[in-house]
Amino acid sequence: MAYQENSAMAESCSAGYPSKSLAAAALVALSLALCAPICLAQEIAQGQGPAPRLASDPHVDSHIAEAIRQVSADHIRQTIAKLVSFQNRSTISAQDEASIKAGTGIGAAREWIKAEFERYSKECGGCLEVKTDAFIEQPADRIPKPTEITNVYAVLRGTDAQKANRIVLVTGHYDSRNSDTLNGTDPAPGANDDGSGTAVSLECARVLSKAVLNKVKFPATIIFLTVAGEEQGLNGSKHFAQMAKQQGWKLEAVLNNDIVGGDRSPQQDASVVRVFSEGLPAAASEAEIKRIRALGGESDSTSRELARYIADVGRSYNAGVKPLLIFRLDRFLRGGDHYSFNQQGFAAVRFTEFREDFNHQHQTPRTENGIEYGDLAKFVDFDYVAHVARLNAATLASLASAPAPPATVKMMTKDLENDTTLTWEPSAGAAAYEVVWRSTNAADWEYVQTVSSGTRASLKVSKDNVIFGVRAVDAAGHRSLPVVPEPER
Repeated sequence: MAYQENSAMAESCSAGYPSKSLAAAALVALSLALCAPICLAQEIAQGQGPAPRLASDPHVDSHIAEAIRQVSADHIRQTIAKLVSFQNRSTISAQDEASIKAGTGIGAAREWIKAEFERYSKECGGCLEVKTDAFIEQPADRIPKPTEITNVYAVLRGTDAQKANRIVLVTGHYDSRNSDTLNGTDPAPGANDDGSGTAVSLECARVLSKAVLNKVKFPATIIFLTVAGEEQGLNGSKHFAQMAKQQGWKLEAVLNNDIVGGDRSPQQDASVVRVFSEGLPAAASEAEIKRIRALGGESDSTSRELARYIADVGRSYNAGVKPLLIFRLDRFLRGGDHYSFNQQGFAAVRFTEFREDFNHQHQTPRTENGIEYGDLAKFVDFDYVAHVARLNAATLASLASAPAPPATVKMMTKDLENDTTLTWEPSAGAAAYEVVWRSTNAADWEYVQTVSSGTRASLKVSKDNVIFGVRAVDAAGHRSLPVVPEPER
């Protein structure tokens, strides 16, 4: 049927010119595409109150801008070089005392990462709590015998006692692998996968703890995490996410960095970093999925709102790289540590370079037929990793500085009307609220209307045509994650 339709269209064109009917149809389609955002703005402008602002307007905190300027490509280079020096960081590689002393294997890498976090803490006057999450993983396909897996992390406790229970987190995995998943002895440098992501977590810890030393305050808590076991089956992140769920953490955002080295291939685009986010939540029940589909909310999971928040941060701060939102859980038929958090119901996204070179991933270093294989440091663009680290640090700082997202956001649907009324509960620390909205076919928020007082807003915009969200804003302009309303009759 599709072939017949295409053939008919081709036959309707003569000498390269479209028929009148096709030209008219094209004009209508173009007019509708151009009209969509304009019509939405006109719709509210015809009602009472000020015209809406563009949601893409930048907003910058000078303290955050200064903090991310401290990110160092040279420091990241040193971090990745040190991780590579451990030769093989496979989860099943050596971690006995002799190997740790010799500086080989995952045990040595673990101890070095812990020492780095402790050094940063010492430099900021003890502002970081350095911790480990260790457990025994039982034998499985990629784990031949009971194996200790240790996640290493540092906690930058929030400065506001009432808000410190809110948590945002950045992570990367410090284990590596070569061509054989069960090979824990031969070289597995893991410079990009995932020395780069580990370096991002460490660098974010370094610069944001340094900002605290310079009297910058983050009301909410930030966790800088490095996990092991990713290459064996997301073991470390799964254990950590389950711990967070069991202990009732208010974990609002997880930024997973995996393969953010900007591999130096001719096809690489060093101006962007992909940000993957799930659509239908992995933790949603069948009833919840049914409700999401009924409301047309397939592209408004909390993870997707986090991705849009990152895009907003990318417009506001000069990180050196722009987020490219990929509305998919992960690369095609592949996975990463953010999924462990998604499974527990947390908002989590994945950062990955624009174009991966598979000759430089999961390969034992060698040269065959003139092709050099191996995840080597010389293929990593350290400036690119620094840019990604700046974007992560700006996102973490923005989220940790903002009020909590508004709770119990509702859309009134008792009466059949074109106007839209939204209500929500107050958010601690909020000086105002913002209603954001976008066309149903738009990828990101298009317009924003400020609500300077109260927790209710009525807009001359039809709920049939747009997706709404509400976010809290403090006196300094820090914005929370947006919350999409639920209908209430």
